[in-house]
Amino acid sequence: MADRHTHSVGLVEPITLHVGEPMALDCGKTLSQFDLVYETYGTLNAARSNAILICHALSGNHHAAGYHNETDAKPGWWDKCIGPGKMIDTNRFFVVSLANLGGYNGSTGPHSLHPETGRYYGPDFPVLTCGDWVRSQDILRDALDIDQWAAVVGGSLGGMQVMQWSIDYPDRLAHAIVIAAAPKLSAQNIAFNEIARQAIVTDPEFHGGRYYEHDVVPRRGLMLARMLGHITYLSDEAMRAKFGRDLRAGRINYGFDVEFQVESYLRYQGQSFVDRFDANTYLLMTKALDYFDPAYATGGDLAAAFAPVTARFLVVSFSSDWRFSPARSREIVDALVDAGKQVSYAEVTSDLGHDDFLLTLPHYVNSLRGYLGRVADEAGT
Repeated sequence: MADRHTHSVGLVEPITLHVGEPMALDCGKTLSQFDLVYETYGTLNAARSNAILICHALSGNHHAAGYHNETDAKPGWWDKCIGPGKMIDTNRFFVVSLANLGGYNGSTGPHSLHPETGRYYGPDFPVLTCGDWVRSQDILRDALDIDQWAAVVGGSLGGMQVMQWSIDYPDRLAHAIVIAAAPKLSAQNIAFNEIARQAIVTDPEFHGGRYYEHDVVPRRGLMLARMLGHITYLSDEAMRAKFGRDLRAGRINYGFDVEFQVESYLRYQGQSFVDRFDANTYLLMTKALDYFDPAYATGGDLAAAFAPVTARFLVVSFSSDWRFSPARSREIVDALVDAGKQVSYAEVTSDLGHDDFLLTLPHYVNSLRGYLGRVADEAGT
């Protein structure tokens, strides 16, 4: 274990912030109280100026780096990028990563008990937006006594939260780093999400979202949703290089069981996802993706939506990402330029697809390391 701690933040413990005050939500409902679970890595400096907030994507959570115990087989979901000497350098930054409301293994969500009824929230948990998440994250910022984030960083759905932060609380972040994101979902992406949700809600074990009370899980529906999603996270080139048309048994069996290696891989991804995620949470997260559109309030004018922004931006895209293509990132960049904001842009040549934001491609690492190095200098660390 000691060797793998060399370039890791090491053992970490989740922390729970209980919020006893009600929070109004965009859907018109209110959470009377809730918990936010988060982790921190690195040390907050005396000026409290070196804090970075990590916003996670659809299947992420608070555990972004390090290990929870000595027997953990895998570190946090972004451990490749967060740690001592890494591109989000915990020798220089105090990094905060929280689990969004509506999640499964951390903050209050559908699997939590409703404080007034004593039953699982289940389908009664309110539908959430990126704006709701940002408001809850700002409550955490205040609890940590941090006046301004040195940077807010996120990939995919996390990048959408970064944009929301820059618009809703412009004076509370100095830098906004948006990775592999889009200013709103395309009709195609909304369609993918709807198929995934239909797979879940039509599973006989879904029970209208109250499957916890039946001691079952809508396994087949959640598995299919993950399989569909996973296809969109990978590029055609990556799937061809990894699997091609390789047959699992080396020959065609003329049946409907698993024959191709790619089929076996997708089934494995779907089955493992069921064991670590929640169906109601999947519904909530995909709806938040669908709803994100900061330009809606300005009649479709994204530059006008960015008018309140004071943060400086770094926008990063990946050439093989067809779910949130570089063209979508350039929409963000163009709108920021039109709004007179400061923005840097990097398009990274890649092969994997959307999931490249989780990895350490040299151009990607150098871009973030260089940009965050200047952020750290500004913060005095």
